[in-house]
Amino acid sequence: MVFQNTLKKYVMASGIGLHTGARVTIKLHPAPVDSGIRFVRTDLDPVALIPANIGYVTETSLATTVGNAAGSVSTIEHLMAAFFGMGIDNAIVEIDGPEVPIMDGSAYPFVAMIKQVGLSSQKAPRRYIEILEPVTVSSGDKTVTISPCDSLYVSVGIDFDHPMIARQQFDSRVTPHIFERRISRARTFGFLKEVEYLKENGLALGGCLDNALVLDDKTILNQDGLRFSDEFVRHKALDLIGDIYLLGNPVLGKIDSFKSGHAIHHLLSKELLNRPYTWRLVELDAERPADPWAVQAISGEKGIFTSVSV
Repeated sequence: MVFQNTLKKYVMASGIGLHTGARVTIKLHPAPVDSGIRFVRTDLDPVALIPANIGYVTETSLATTVGNAAGSVSTIEHLMAAFFGMGIDNAIVEIDGPEVPIMDGSAYPFVAMIKQVGLSSQKAPRRYIEILEPVTVSSGDKTVTISPCDSLYVSVGIDFDHPMIARQQFDSRVTPHIFERRISRARTFGFLKEVEYLKENGLALGGCLDNALVLDDKTILNQDGLRFSDEFVRHKALDLIGDIYLLGNPVLGKIDSFKSGHAIHHLLSKELLNRPYTWRLVELDAERPADPWAVQAISGEKGIFTSVSV
């Protein structure tokens, strides 16, 4: 992954939105170098182009939404996690509705779409955000810290007053192989009382046991049970990865989070942008064999483009 990647060709899928309950079709298309991830709302007239970037985040309460004056797209975090996890830098996402389909509640259906068509290497250097100094944000008992590391490493903790969840911890480096096998299949989850309340208020209209883990006061209602014994915290790691990718580049840093969610993930990203001395953009040296998950800067100053070699 010295170079940027896009998709070899377009691929499409359909499903329903978790909150809107509306059926929607998405088409993932190849995109030029340095264009990033962009959503195109084809159901609007004129069509709306919305970059998947922190500067366009408009909502983080129940899911992550990006938008501008032309339109918006919500619940993008699972798709963004799949793009990051599988190494996609540039893609156009055509969508004919306001919400990315929830699919099975995980990122794996999007991973499968990407694998179906494959990656196309683009002869332009891939730029990584290298963390140089720790940055911490907190909100009540929620906290997230990002600190220097030679790869992306996530350390995620949760604590729920429920016998099926309780306190869980997930620690892992994030590579395409690890993401696909250990993270991408973890499903979103919710509590029956909360789901009922949301539906009464016009939200979670598409939520069901086929696309989410649902818990009552004591147990899980899904007959197929858990995919991992710690599936709940793994899904929190998935959400974190998707939200952080809205910075626009893959990150080299260790992220420690406890009881975090979309809002505090966004707060961390904004804090990084407000402190440009805590990070820099780096590139791998294409002239030498490279391990894309372990880089070392060889030149440059904080907050500017530079080259790196391993």
